[in-house]
Amino acid sequence: MFLSRNTSRRIDDEKKIALIPFILSMAFASQSQAALTDGVYETTVNGHNAPMTVKVTIKDHKIAAIDTSKNLESFGVGKVALDKTAAAILKDQTIGVDNITGASLSSLALKSAVKACLQKAGATDQDLKNYTRKVSHVSSTPVEYKADVVIIGGGGSGLAAAVSALENGAKKVVILEKLGYLGGSTNVSGGALNAVDDKRQKPQGIDDSVQKFYEATMKGGHNVGNPELVKYLTENACPTVEWMEKEGVVFRDKIGAATGSLGQRSHYGKKPAGYAYTSVFENKLKEYGDRVVVLTETPASKLIMDKSGRVIGVSGLHAGKQPVTVMAPSVILATGGFGANVKFRQEVNTGVWKEVTLDNRIGTTNINKAAQGDGLKLAKSAHADIIGLSDIQLHPNGTPGTGLMQDIATSGRNRLFINKNGDRFVSESAARDTLCKAIFKQPDGTYWLLMNKLRYPDENKPDRMGVTMKDMLALGRVKKADTLDEMAKLINVPADHLKAAVAEYNKAASNKGTKDKFGFVATNTDDAPMTEGPWYACLKVPTVHHTMGGVRIDTLARALDKDGKPVPGLYAAGEVTGGIHGANRLGGNAIADVFTFGRQAGASAAQQK
Repeated sequence: MFLSRNTSRRIDDEKKIALIPFILSMAFASQSQAALTDGVYETTVNGHNAPMTVKVTIKDHKIAAIDTSKNLESFGVGKVALDKTAAAILKDQTIGVDNITGASLSSLALKSAVKACLQKAGATDQDLKNYTRKVSHVSSTPVEYKADVVIIGGGGSGLAAAVSALENGAKKVVILEKLGYLGGSTNVSGGALNAVDDKRQKPQGIDDSVQKFYEATMKGGHNVGNPELVKYLTENACPTVEWMEKEGVVFRDKIGAATGSLGQRSHYGKKPAGYAYTSVFENKLKEYGDRVVVLTETPASKLIMDKSGRVIGVSGLHAGKQPVTVMAPSVILATGGFGANVKFRQEVNTGVWKEVTLDNRIGTTNINKAAQGDGLKLAKSAHADIIGLSDIQLHPNGTPGTGLMQDIATSGRNRLFINKNGDRFVSESAARDTLCKAIFKQPDGTYWLLMNKLRYPDENKPDRMGVTMKDMLALGRVKKADTLDEMAKLINVPADHLKAAVAEYNKAASNKGTKDKFGFVATNTDDAPMTEGPWYACLKVPTVHHTMGGVRIDTLARALDKDGKPVPGLYAAGEVTGGIHGANRLGGNAIADVFTFGRQAGASAAQQK
């Protein structure tokens, strides 16, 4: 076929026109690649706890490295989220990866930092579309596991139960954890663990006994705790410490006193806070290889029961997409409490705090997602008895606006509670409910926590939470002064009142055994007069800390029904249970409970007691 010259030219023009979109797209692609300039880019964003600095390395027009080392996120929580999110971004070359459940603010902060660094590297709008595309590697195909023990919740009690179950004969253990990491709220606890421990206490001159521990726990709980459970806890707390040491936990030799501990028997790990324990148990589980299956981002939705009423498994949903079923003759509930469930906690608030509205104006120290009371619903479905729900604990160490336990801790000694008039108003050694009730009566329901160089002799040394005084001062919430007169100006209180308050405390601290007008008596080996600057002060408020009610259990950690009979196949440990702490928990007894009963739950479940 022959074509005229004009026809041929027209066809050539049409071909050229057709090629224009392709040519333009190639040009844009070329411009996109060229736009990202290799180098290291840095930005600072607000993390969950404090501003953090992020460095992003661009190499060959790709994200080659993400450095998040300059951060004050929580050990085991925010820090894990940063690591996991950074790894996912590097793998998929996009910030459109999923947030880590339970640490979404840390995840989002990192994503915003990476985006800012990409823009500094010259990223175009087209680049940003590519680097923000959504990705998911989760299948929707249902999966089923068979195990000897399945544990719902991978916090402190769940981790302890898993290790104990494996040590007591379980061949296969599966953990379902709704968060994106293990450790739960135990990670962000103060880490105090109460136990009568002659090996450590006697060299410090501490006179203690299991009977004293038992009496303090009963009295602190308003004498409504279950005596059998309290007896088991107080007798087995030290053996639990020894077991934890065998697993690899390293405790400090010095014994302290957690806020409201009513005794000097609080143990602390050498690593920061509760992470000192959870990190060890998580690593211990790795030694068991394929005998352990850990499914994070997998909330349990239903207990599976046979016709006789025995619990024989669990179903859940992984990453909101993949149905998961675990069949096992033993199921352990280790899901934590309900302190962050504002609606529910207010519905059941008819006990110690009935005069206080526990709405969202009062925060919580717990990880929000981990403290919703999910385990209570599961337990009820299996006809387990739920007790003591009105027993809710507030802690005096909350940060205004969030309720988180940040900055200076109230645990330990040599710290004063000062109101906005510059006066002391309570015995600093009182139980937590007494402390918080006194705080609510002060102007604006708040107070200044005051201490001096006695508590922080070195501003560069990390405290028990892994944070230095230098870090705290940089955040601006902690005030520093060389003298009490200067401190009085900083916190806007009368100087004569403040100095009188310190003098009053120092008199009691010097006259050991003599009570002051608030009932404070210096019985702790750490008690000493506060005389030298620098002085430090931080504003604090009460915050929801622990829910003492939950699943009724016996000393074998078996879940019980309303008649006191075991629910076949169901066990429970940790904050999801009730009856141990009564109406008020002693500071330092939660971690003792978590690991003592977590250990027992694992052993009982493995042996099907």
